[in-house]
Amino acid sequence: MGWIIAIIVGGIAGWLASKVMNRDADMGIFLNVVVGCVGSVIGNLVANQFGIVGSVKEFSLIGLIVAFFGAVILLGVVNLIKRGSVR
Repeated sequence: MGWIIAIIVGGIAGWLASKVMNRDADMGIFLNVVVGCVGSVIGNLVANQFGIVGSVKEFSLIGLIVAFFGAVILLGVVNLIKRGSVR
């Protein structure tokens, strides 16, 4: 059951990050889920350095926020590589 919650939270985090980074038109549902799940891993790596622990296997607001910020970081790096600017 934890993986289903992780996919749902990843999809929500990826969708919110794509809205913030103006990438929503380029991405579909599948890419939103992928960006959210990969962003969750990145967000957890960054958050653990500051002593914040957020897991998306069991739904929590901290886990969603960490996944969102990780997805924003991921989309910022992708934008930097593709477009030459973060936005």
